[in-house]
Formats: sequence, structure tokens, C-alpha cells
Amino acid sequence: MSCSCEKNQSILKAAWLIAVVTIVSKIIGFIRDITIAKCYGATMVSDAYFYAYQLPALAIILLGGVGGPFHSAAVSVFSKMIPSFKEKASPELNKLFNTFLTATFLIFTVIAVLCFIFSDQIMGIIISGHNPELVSLAGMHLRIMSPVLIIGGIVGIYYGTLVSYREFMLPNMAPILMSAVIITMITLVHNDTSGRVLAIATTIGALCQFLYQIPKIKQLGFRLKPNIDFKSEKFKQICELLFPAVLSSTIGQLYVYIDMFFASSLVVGAWTAIGYSNRIFQFPVGILVTAFLVPLFPIFSTLVGQKEFEQIKTYFNRGVGLLFFVGLPIMIGIWTVGYDAIRLIFERGAFDQRAVMMVTQALTFLAFAILPYVFRDSITRIYYSFNDSKTPFLTAVFCIGLKIFLNWLFVIQLKVGSGIGGITLSTSMVTLCNATLLGVLVSKKIKMNYKDLFFNLAKMLVAAAITLYICFVAGLYFTMYFHNMPAVIFEISKIISIMILCVLVYVPLNLALKNEYAIELFARVSNKIKGKFNGLHK
Repeated sequence: MSCSCEKNQSILKAAWLIAVVTIVSKIIGFIRDITIAKCYGATMVSDAYFYAYQLPALAIILLGGVGGPFHSAAVSVFSKMIPSFKEKASPELNKLFNTFLTATFLIFTVIAVLCFIFSDQIMGIIISGHNPELVSLAGMHLRIMSPVLIIGGIVGIYYGTLVSYREFMLPNMAPILMSAVIITMITLVHNDTSGRVLAIATTIGALCQFLYQIPKIKQLGFRLKPNIDFKSEKFKQICELLFPAVLSSTIGQLYVYIDMFFASSLVVGAWTAIGYSNRIFQFPVGILVTAFLVPLFPIFSTLVGQKEFEQIKTYFNRGVGLLFFVGLPIMIGIWTVGYDAIRLIFERGAFDQRAVMMVTQALTFLAFAILPYVFRDSITRIYYSFNDSKTPFLTAVFCIGLKIFLNWLFVIQLKVGSGIGGITLSTSMVTLCNATLLGVLVSKKIKMNYKDLFFNLAKMLVAAAITLYICFVAGLYFTMYFHNMPAVIFEISKIISIMILCVLVYVPLNLALKNEYAIELFARVSNKIKGKFNGLHK
């Protein structure tokens, strides 16, 4: 029992530390986005960069990022080969680590060279409008950023290795370096009319992420040298986990390419607006998901090995329930003061009122994805803990046709949100479908108990609906009476006032409805405050 309590405390401590680092990373990432928006706005140059960046992003963020296939495969296999976190890496683990690195380097080097040579042709396929100037500009950006493809997979292996040793901080701090490099370079260099400096800064930033991990990797006892023992059983096990997960992530990226194809037929700056809406979405949601799932994933893997299935259900329901509870106020905030927040944060320099409206349209419909997003990412970790990455892959493949159909319906036929909102609405609907399929199919591995989770979610939705109405009306009155205030003061005052009102209405309503997760969170926060208060008076 005491061991379980210690484990709980360890998870919570790790979650809080990761949350702090992730918040810092997201804030600096936001400053990066604001700086890019100020310098390039929502223009052809920004569209070209964001079109070209999707391929390097597949490597550095989706495949090689925290929670990506390389990270997850390394954790699943390496964590079972580490008897004690205080011991340095064994010769067997060292050999496997270097084999994984060597194979990754060779494969991604070939891909990077192909992207460099055929950059214009690749961009011509993705950009449906076939604007020659846009295609040429995007091709130039892709050539500059092609080395990021090599770096991405290697960084993912480093992340997984560090997390296997319960080193959670470095992987979550590393993205700060890329953001810092981009901010510094595009701020120092003026009149970058082609976006060349932005692409170069992205490549240098990715290299810094890679170099930043090496000292700690060596400290853990790993020696970096090529190894080609591709026939070992452990490496085959990694491949069995990795290939379906990589395909799944690549399939996931196909959704992005489908969106790019449809967005390129819309107004100039549409793809930039969709990209910024996703970054705003990821700011709060990314903090929540990363903070909870990074420390929980190794625990899930351990519990599966020990066949402690009831504890898995408990951890999952509690974590997802708390994510739902916090996620709903984020949705309310987007729908009531999202426009004001976008104006406050981004409207400066080349980022004008037109760009603000486009981002608002995209973000309004993307907000529907918050709840299915956190559920999907959480349930996927259960599959990975059972060494099953095929099921998430197959569900992603199944949803491709749905994505194409919904984009055609919402963008071409119905023109939801000028087509921009149609793309993000289809993303939300596909995320919901994917989450539902994964939630149902996991019963083949473990009989999850969703009854309490969704019963409490129903209570949250009732509280959220009432809160949304009250905050929406309050926002109208605030605008009516205070619209003559200076713009910045007005936006800040409105955002703070509405979000305080949201909390003051939403939390008591959940407590009144006896929502278990609200009661648990409220009790924890109250105890912490009481503990600190009592400590001050001793």
C-alpha cells in the first residue's frame, strides 16, 4: 500500500514538474509564433514556409517528439532492460541503442536527400492551386529544412532513452531551443522577403535540440558508435512496435496534407491561419496532455507487465476525467474571448485584422476537438503499453476517407467559416471518430470501465453549457459598456473578467452536481492551500 502511495506521489510530482517546463516551452513557442506572425503575417511567404515545414515537422515533432513513435518504442523496450535507474546502461542496452540510432540515421538520410532533390515536385503535388511562385518558394524552404528529417528520429530515440531512466525534464525542455533560435534569428535579420532566414533558423534550432541531449545520454553510460546488429531479437521487437506507429503517424500527417490540398484553393494566408489556430489549440491542450501522459506511460507499461489491470483503469479514468474537467473551460474561453485573445496576442506588424478573423474562424471549430483529442491520446498509450501500435494505425487509415469527404462537404460544398472553419471542423469530427473507435476496440486488450467517466462527463457538459451561456451574455454586455476603452486594456480586461466568471460559475456547478473529478481536484487544491497557510503560522 505504501509503495502504491509513493508511486502516486512520484507520478504527481513528475506531472507538476513537466507541467512547469511545458508551460515555459509553450510560452516561448508562443513568443516564437507571435514573432513569426509579426514579421511575415498571413501572406504567401508564411504559407510557403508552413507548407514546406510539414515534412520536417513530421520528423521532429510527430515521429521524434515526446510521445511519438521513436520515443514510445524506445520506452517500451528500453524500460524493461533497466533493472535500476541508478545503474549505467548495460552493454546489451548500449548495443541495442546504437543499432536503433544507426538504422534511423541511414533511413532518414535517404529520405532527406530525396526531399532535397525533388523539393519543387513534392510541393507541386501538395499545393493544389499550382501557383508557380508559391510552389517555388515552398520548394526552397523545404531544401533548406531537409536536414531536420535526419535529426527528428534520432532526437526521438534520445527522448525515449531519457524517459526510460525517468529523466523527464530534458525532453520537455529541448523544444525551447528551437523556438529561441528562431526568435533570435528572425528578430536580428530584417527584410527577409523570401523567408529564407526563417527556414535556416528552423534547421539550426533542430540541430540544437539534438546536441542538447548528448551530454546526458553519455552520462547514463551510452557510448555513441555505429552498430548494425539488425538481426537481434530486441531490435526486431522495436521494429514491430515502430513500423506500425510510424505508419500511423505518417497516416496522421496525411490528414495534414489533405488539409493543405484543400486550403491551397482558398484565400492567401488560409493555411497560415489554420496553422496558428492549431498552435493556439496546442498551447493549453499540449500542456495538459503532456503533463499527465509522459509520466503515466512508463507506469502503464509496468502495470501491463505486472498484469495489474484494475490500476490501469483507475489511472486512466482519473487522468482523463481531470483532463475533461479542465478542457471544457478552455473550450468556453475559445468561444467567448478567442477573438479578443488572438487580437491581443497576434495583431501587430504584418499580422492584420484580416489575419485575426481567419485564425478566429479556424480556432472556433477546432475547439470541438479538445475532448476527443485528450481521450484519443490517452487511450493510445494503453495500446502502446500492450505493445500494440497496429490498432491505432488501422483506425487512422479507416478515417482517411472520412477526412476527405468531410473536407469536401465543409470546405467545397458548405463553405463553413469561409472554408477555413470547414477544414478545422472536419478535423474535430475525424478526431471524435478516431477516439470512439479506439475506445471501443481496446476491449480486446482490457475491459475498460467508462461508465463513471462518462457519467461525470455528462455532469461537466451540463455545467459547461450553463457557463458558456452566462459568459457569452456577459461578454456582450462587457463590449457594450466598455468598448470605448483603449484596445489593449479592453482586450485584457475582457479576457480576465470572462475567464474569472467562467471559473466562478463552472466549478461550483460541478461541485453542486457532485462531479467526482471536480470534488477530487477541489479537495487537493484546498489541502495544498491549507497546508501552506498552516505552515506560515507555525
